[in-house]
Amino acid sequence: MLNTPWDTGSPLYRKLVISALILTGVGILLAVAGAMLQTDPLVFAALPIIVAGMAAHLAGLVVRGRDARRRARPGNGNPRTGR
Repeated sequence: MLNTPWDTGSPLYRKLVISALILTGVGILLAVAGAMLQTDPLVFAALPIIVAGMAAHLAGLVVRGRDARRRARPGNGNPRTGR
C-alpha cells in the first residue's frame, strides 16, 4: 500500500483539501464565465473565492506538516530515535 498524504492525512486535512478544490474550482469557473460574458463585477467577485481556496490549501499544508511531526515524534510507538 502506498503512503499517500490522503491515506495518512487526518480528517481535518481531508476537509481542507476538498474545500480548497471546491473553492478554487468555483472561483475559476466564475472568473472564466465573467470574462466570456464581459462582466467585470463577476470576474472581480471570483478573485476572493480563488484566494479563499488558496488559503484553505495552505492551511491543509500546515495541518499535514503538523500531523507528520506528530507521527515522527519519539514516544508515539514509532521505532524512530528522533535524530
